[in-house]
Amino acid sequence: MKRSVWKNPMFLSGFLYLFLLILASFLYTILWDDEVRRLYFISENGFPVESAPISPKWNYPFGTDPLGLDMLGKILIGAKYTLILSFIIAFLRVAVSLPIALVLGTYLQRFKKSINGTIDSFHYIPLSIIAYFLLHPVLWEPFNGFTTTMTERFIIEILILTLLIVPILSSMLGNEVSMVYKEEFILSAKVLGASKFRIIFRHILPSLKDKLVVLFGQQIMQTLVIFIHLGLLKLFVGGTDVDYSFVPDPPQSSTNEWSGLIGDSFRYLQGAPWVPLTPILFFASAMFAVALMIEGYVRATSGHSYFYKKFREKYNGEGVEKKNELKTADFERVRSEGETMGG
Repeated sequence: MKRSVWKNPMFLSGFLYLFLLILASFLYTILWDDEVRRLYFISENGFPVESAPISPKWNYPFGTDPLGLDMLGKILIGAKYTLILSFIIAFLRVAVSLPIALVLGTYLQRFKKSINGTIDSFHYIPLSIIAYFLLHPVLWEPFNGFTTTMTERFIIEILILTLLIVPILSSMLGNEVSMVYKEEFILSAKVLGASKFRIIFRHILPSLKDKLVVLFGQQIMQTLVIFIHLGLLKLFVGGTDVDYSFVPDPPQSSTNEWSGLIGDSFRYLQGAPWVPLTPILFFASAMFAVALMIEGYVRATSGHSYFYKKFREKYNGEGVEKKNELKTADFERVRSEGETMGG
């Protein structure tokens, strides 16, 4: 029995966390114009006892970076760029892949094996590395400065990170469409004279709705992971500010988005761990919130646990595989013993 997802506490808690984080990011920009407060040092009785980077304190719950900038302020500024871009990229991935999948699963079924065989090779290509080489000329600031605006860089990055995953998603969704197309209710509709176009819009798309919602959430998390990879490779969302002076500063993020905060501060993991761990914590919490939304949506619409089902399928699959291996080993042992006795 289906229930409203808005009444599911898991979905609601994940949604509210992300919504409030994005809302706080916009409010911060409106109220303080993306200015970040600084704390260079802490003194007691007129003597400095701690200098930047300042460890977490009551007034600075996530500490400061080596320049004395409040980490929480930087996180709030970058939240809107990180989260909204991941939502846009995930939505476009699903939206672009779905029409291709519908064609593959209905009109091109006889070519499915050859198409899947070709697209399967994409699974073995590290997409983060390909994205790095494609985005480096766009996001890495040249010596004479950027020749593109930040909006243009956003658009190019969205398009590249969307199109890279379209072949894999199209193939996967095409297989789902092909399975639905072979269901009995589809065969009944064909017998009654329904065209493929009508079958797609009246039967296949409604059957795929829940899968598409789950896939959208999965793509948000995958996009956030790619952001982290690119951040560690010094390619930041919106562009990487590069200092070409005689004694250059490290590359910095133009927008304070979270992957840039990781890539810019990862070298402080030993001396000031709160600096890189703060954006990592918010990345993890955002992905956890998306996972809560997926779990809550599946529970509300189907009544079962999404992640428990995935775990059980994997566990049972490994158990069956292990049993088959044991049976094969026993068979080989018995056969070898029989050959020995026969000899």
